[in-house]
Amino acid sequence: MTSNLALVTIHQLVRDTFRQSRAQGVFWLLLGISAVCILLCASVNIEGAQQLATPGENPDFLPRNDPRAGDRETLERDGVVVVGGELTLGFGAVRVPLARDAGNAVHALQLALAAGVADTLGVLLALVWTAGFLPGFLDRQSISVLLAKPAPRWALLLGKYAGVLAFVLLQGAIFVGGTWLALGARTGIWDFAYLKSAPLLLLHFGIFFSVSLLLAVCTRSTVASVFGSIAFWLLCWGMNFGRHALVADVAAGSGAQFGQPLLGIVEFGYWFLPKPADLGMLVRDALGAQNFYGQPAVFEAVQAHGLFHPVMSVAASLAFMVLIFWAAVRQFAATDY
Repeated sequence: MTSNLALVTIHQLVRDTFRQSRAQGVFWLLLGISAVCILLCASVNIEGAQQLATPGENPDFLPRNDPRAGDRETLERDGVVVVGGELTLGFGAVRVPLARDAGNAVHALQLALAAGVADTLGVLLALVWTAGFLPGFLDRQSISVLLAKPAPRWALLLGKYAGVLAFVLLQGAIFVGGTWLALGARTGIWDFAYLKSAPLLLLHFGIFFSVSLLLAVCTRSTVASVFGSIAFWLLCWGMNFGRHALVADVAAGSGAQFGQPLLGIVEFGYWFLPKPADLGMLVRDALGAQNFYGQPAVFEAVQAHGLFHPVMSVAASLAFMVLIFWAAVRQFAATDY
């Protein structure tokens, strides 16, 4: 009976979160941003592109501004293709010369959307725009009605937390799925790797939203939830980057000045706290960004020396999320309303 009541409570709170998002305008704000990006992708066209190689081949090609590109007869005899064509945006209003072929141009645009708009910027904006959901829910006048019912308190928190995650998952699916469909329909290029960015975005957001949840339970303040979660994200990113820089120096033999106590403290902080920089690296690796954009030398160094362990990094971040959620439940259970 208790388990059934908890499930019903969680389900109702998930639905209530969507109602709250519409009432506060957050639903329509995020939907509007997705609509703008989808419209941008629907305005994309590829003109005059050449296929540089068949799938699996390493193409021989020259950029159009290469001094040797003018000798077309020799290049054609040697099987070297000169890159041509343009990617247009805004139904031809903006024209960008292709650096390679059409597939690479579309993939580069998807990387900009996934790694730039959806990952770091998207997570931070989602933390800001959803931070007000929990303090309003935990207001004394609102929560007293729910506490009068026999549902366990952990189910109330889990229901609201799951509701926010479901809301972000829906918005992420609309953004990623809509832009993917628009680009595919306009260019005929369907890159399924791009779809991996939606669950990775949810993972990144869910880990740090647990901190917003704990702050809301402790303070019932939207301001504290917003600034606290963003400050915590920045702290974790700094620890994540600092650890990689430190171990990369040690692995390269230039970090002898660092003592073992410092290394131990940094390693503990790295493995205990969530790892936003690692999650960003996972997005870039999943989408093959290394073929298009460089990344900080520190990240390249830890990967080259085998000091980046993605599975363990995600597992440790998820363990921290569970710990913080448990702390929020304990605090909520001890709070007298």
